[in-house]
Amino acid sequence: MSAASSATYNVFHSDSDITPPDEFRLDICAATDRKIELNVQGVEAGVLPAGRCAVLRAIGAENVEPAIEFLYRDWLPASGEALRDFPLYCQRVSIVPMVAEHEAITDIFLPLV
Repeated sequence: MSAASSATYNVFHSDSDITPPDEFRLDICAATDRKIELNVQGVEAGVLPAGRCAVLRAIGAENVEPAIEFLYRDWLPASGEALRDFPLYCQRVSIVPMVAEHEAITDIFLPLV
């Protein structure tokens, strides 16, 4: 599966800036309606839970991290919203090499109560 044929997501279970490399966890996800069989690669089925999210679109591969920082540092405290018990995730709408780095589109989802 590729981002060209299937919705592609990343789920950020930890922050790479503060998490030791051997403890860092990131899920790479692709939407599918196929059954995921037991496999040696460790691929498992999962579901992104429904619910409210703050959503911010980042244009350009280099703008994803600053957009995430903005959501946590600036937007969330000013919003009066509370975080839901699910990590931040993003949808890779268009990715390199499908587009140039400065044209990559990432929708960032911050789950809210």
